[in-house]
Amino acid sequence: MKQLFLNNSMKLICKYQSFSDYDKKKLLYGLEGIYLTITKLVILLILAFILDMFLEFVLVTVLFNVIRYTGFGFHAEKSYQCLFFSILNFVAIPFLLLHIHLSDFAVYVICAFCNVHYLLFAPADTKKRPLSNKRKRIIRKTLTVLIGLCYTLAIVLLKSEYWTSIILAAMIVEAIIISPVTYWLFGQPYNNYKTLNTNNCV
Repeated sequence: MKQLFLNNSMKLICKYQSFSDYDKKKLLYGLEGIYLTITKLVILLILAFILDMFLEFVLVTVLFNVIRYTGFGFHAEKSYQCLFFSILNFVAIPFLLLHIHLSDFAVYVICAFCNVHYLLFAPADTKKRPLSNKRKRIIRKTLTVLIGLCYTLAIVLLKSEYWTSIILAAMIVEAIIISPVTYWLFGQPYNNYKTLNTNNCV
């Protein structure tokens, strides 16, 4: 099904405009992301509705995508891996945080752990989208850390167990997907920009 969508989409797009091989790879990467996002989102929304956490799922997803935009992170190569990983991160972790009580100390420790992760590992690239431009990597790392600190500040100022669970879930998910351990567990290469000789990629 996925391959059919990708093939037909590429044929339709390339029918009206010519692309270089590099641009075709970027386009294919984007189309694959769209397909996986839509199919995955339907399943996740159903699970969130069943667990009565539809709004919470949406909030975590929004906050996560804000920090992922700069921090990037792991992409599963197989659809079933992506689905499993997404259920774990966007349903299981928020559900658990919403139903347990964490002390202030535990919350701050988790926030510190996440922010250190951002400082050390963001942005985390992929084999299909290596981040070889050093200046852009520094900018994205800085922005990711700043967003993480803003999230931490929001937790401190809001003093709301509900919002703490939501924000913390988004922070934890981003920390997980940029971790070298996650890449290792799924057998994917890390710091892919180091294998390139060019400095012109994204």
